[in-house]
Amino acid sequence: MRKSLLSVSALFVAAMPAAAFAHHVMDGALPATPLQGLLSGLGHPVIGLDHLAALVAVGCVASLLPAGALLALGFVIAGLAGVALHLGAFTLPAVEPLVAISVLALGLFAALALRRVVPAAILFGLAGFVHGYALAESIIGAEPAPLYAYLAGLAIIQSALAVALTLGFRAIGVRLQSPFAARLSGGLAAVFGLAVLVQQIAA
Repeated sequence: MRKSLLSVSALFVAAMPAAAFAHHVMDGALPATPLQGLLSGLGHPVIGLDHLAALVAVGCVASLLPAGALLALGFVIAGLAGVALHLGAFTLPAVEPLVAISVLALGLFAALALRRVVPAAILFGLAGFVHGYALAESIIGAEPAPLYAYLAGLAIIQSALAVALTLGFRAIGVRLQSPFAARLSGGLAAVFGLAVLVQQIAA
């Protein structure tokens, strides 16, 4: 059991790659080159703890479902759609609270070990869209080349993490013969989402 819990912790650590350095390289400035756009796209989903928590929760939920990796990729695709619509001047109100609510919902779905494909797919679609919309903020106004590179970076890092987390939690579940790790991690993500939401409401 102890080794399995350590494995869960390792998944969280592994979900924070060195790409986070990309954000600091540009000091938060708008990417001006394709390389900067790529690094920014790779870094932003893991620097923001709310986005990272959502990815972890997606992996938890997907690990409990058939074809979960494909569903996790649906979250990524919905996120790219959210980016595209934001860049197209689509306005989504109360984005930050919606991001927190989506983390809470994903975490609860995993914590309760709900094994329902259709509701999970809908939740992934909605949550992915909201997170993608929020992530588009850092690229608005960029030239086409860094913009496309940013989108590529987002797709690469989120797809890699979503699939890796899905397979990782599934492997731990098989070893434990229980979804305990996924449920625990989902519960932690839900608590984080709730804390962020409460903080935003109180601010």
